[in-house]
Amino acid sequence: MCLLDRCHYIKSFKEIHAILVTCGIFQDRFVQTKIIDFFGRSGNFQYAYDLLYQIQLQCPFTCFPFNSLIAAYAGSSKMPHLAILVFKRLLADGFSPDMYTFPVVLKSCAKFLGVGEGKQVHGVVVKMGFLCDLYVQNALVHVYSVCSECDDASKLFDEMPVRDVVSWTGLISGYVRGGSFCEAVNLFLKMDVEPNAATLVSVLVACGRLGDWKMGKGIHGMVCKREFELDLVVGNALIDMYVKCQCLDDAKHVFDEIPRRDIMSWTSMISGLVQCKRPKEALELFHIMQASGLEPDKVVLATVLSACASLGALDYGRWVHEYIKRWGIESDTHIGTAMVDMYAKCGCLDTALQTFHGMHNKNIYSWNALLGGLAMHGHGKEALDHFTQMVKIGIRPNEVTFLAILSACCHSGMMEEGHRYFDHMTRVYSLAPKIEHYGCMVDLLGRAGLLDEAQDLIRAMPMEPDVLIWGAMLSACKAHGDVKLSQQILRNLLELQSHDSGVYVLLSNIYATNDRWEDATRLRSLMKVKGIRKAPGSSVVEVNGQTHEFLAGDSDHSQLGEIHLMLNTLMKPANLRKICL
Repeated sequence: MCLLDRCHYIKSFKEIHAILVTCGIFQDRFVQTKIIDFFGRSGNFQYAYDLLYQIQLQCPFTCFPFNSLIAAYAGSSKMPHLAILVFKRLLADGFSPDMYTFPVVLKSCAKFLGVGEGKQVHGVVVKMGFLCDLYVQNALVHVYSVCSECDDASKLFDEMPVRDVVSWTGLISGYVRGGSFCEAVNLFLKMDVEPNAATLVSVLVACGRLGDWKMGKGIHGMVCKREFELDLVVGNALIDMYVKCQCLDDAKHVFDEIPRRDIMSWTSMISGLVQCKRPKEALELFHIMQASGLEPDKVVLATVLSACASLGALDYGRWVHEYIKRWGIESDTHIGTAMVDMYAKCGCLDTALQTFHGMHNKNIYSWNALLGGLAMHGHGKEALDHFTQMVKIGIRPNEVTFLAILSACCHSGMMEEGHRYFDHMTRVYSLAPKIEHYGCMVDLLGRAGLLDEAQDLIRAMPMEPDVLIWGAMLSACKAHGDVKLSQQILRNLLELQSHDSGVYVLLSNIYATNDRWEDATRLRSLMKVKGIRKAPGSSVVEVNGQTHEFLAGDSDHSQLGEIHLMLNTLMKPANLRKICL
């Protein structure tokens, strides 16, 4: 038996086979199980089937050896299709499968998404009278669900006289895989049996995609109330649901409760902090993860690079880059794009370009990261040149691409180009401009002093202008001293019931610039009445790989004394002259 466990090649197996036959123990059920295990690993379907066929000719027929071989192939990630070949040969040679054959055959169909093969097996099930078996029914529901044939799965489910938790879970998970999240939640609410961990995980995924944190909290309560063990799978599903619903405190609470965390737990939590604009906390959690001894994977590293991009933490981003190279981690498209984005947002455009051109595979997200970085730093011509290259190699731009291009035109004052690409977006690529694209065009026209044209564009928009559109108009009014138009914009803002402090402060500054102090005071009073407070200005400085955030008027920094001492030194007249020189 030890020889069979260590056997990896068919040549070696044939030698062992001869020994087993000579010893007269080849018919032993345990020996046959070991042989099937070997063929399940080796994938030599033809030899395996012929061998089992010869065994069956010498003794009363039983499906057990064939079922075991089918199950071995069905459980394989590389060879699930071989289970279908065994099943077809079984039928062709006149053997009759039993009720245990069909679930494992259907499992293999689900494994390689063989819905056509699954429907053929379904026909055999009906013909041979096994459709009333609950395990066979569940296997059929599962294969249809996995293959996104939810209508067929639902029809079969409705016809089942008896349904257990596997039946319900199979259809719910099918709805989730197919993106029918509302249907999954509604079906869960109709369940008349106790859900299991797999059921809860599927519904939690649906809640996360729907942003239904109330339903998610209800399921969390069910986990606690019914004393389900908060194992890794359920815990990770809860974290993912809370993160997608932007309930980070609840996600962190579950994260702290899990007795043993894996890479998915850390990834969900770190990526959630980044997505919810809390990059500093994301980097702190990444430090804790490293201290725990768990090695980061590509997904975590890409997320950390995004955090570095948000903070402008260039040194930290470079450290991640070096870590990837030092440990030989494959820099795929996802990581490469995150690197380009990080370097571009940190102002290292040369390194961003070098990284971009060094990528073996680039997708639209890679190009968008580069174009957005070039646009952000006012390199409009370079952005348009790279856009032309992108189109030439056959990559189709999307809405984000045009947002970067219009932003590049806006920051570089390229009026004609902006008009042309805005027209190309709809006429050439059939992309409907969103409010962000209109905002870029309004800003572009406003910067050029074409306020009437900007107003005409706002009137022609297919959607109502938001606070960002009016903010762009206000900036143009301030730049060109148009106080009258500013008054009209104020009325529009009051109708919007906007609580964006920026536009109110901007309008107040326009009044102050034109010595209309009463109007400026009145507007500040209106902000107090509406409960609008200006968020304090902030800046982030990176020192020795550690980021420090400073707020306007901040007096709580741990090194405040040293900072003031340095500022006083710099403000001395002699030092000021040196700085000016």
